[in-house]
Amino acid sequence: MNDADREIKRRQLARLAWLLDNSIKLPGLDFRIGLDALVGLIPGLGDAIGVVLSGYILREAWQLGVPRSTLLRMALNVLVEGVLGSVPLLGDLFDAGWKANQRNVRLLEAHLHDPGRAARASRGFLALVLGALVLTAIGAALALYGLVRSLMALASA
Repeated sequence: MNDADREIKRRQLARLAWLLDNSIKLPGLDFRIGLDALVGLIPGLGDAIGVVLSGYILREAWQLGVPRSTLLRMALNVLVEGVLGSVPLLGDLFDAGWKANQRNVRLLEAHLHDPGRAARASRGFLALVLGALVLTAIGAALALYGLVRSLMALASA
């Protein structure tokens, strides 16, 4: 794909992200939502539709040569929005504010502008997230161990 085609694709994806995340100005507020937030109001189905549309942006980013580390970061944005957005009412508010599609297009644009720098930043972010997950897992294991010990002590008393 040549540079002109990449630019056309970038503009299309930026427009889609705007439509999904920022196309509707809320009257009387300095805040915008998109079709993703509206569709997300449909119980059960809305968030699934949003994830599929966000997945299209991921697929196109992959075709544009975005590295795996950045694609994983983009997928994490979609996962966070999909999971937390599925919580009734509060999830809809979160979905309106998170704007995963806008985040992902910014990551794509960073890659197109400076691929090496964007990949390094994404690898660093993913290492931080992985470290936090490992520490959380260790904390959960220690808490479970303490709970089991306490229950065993109560059972033997």
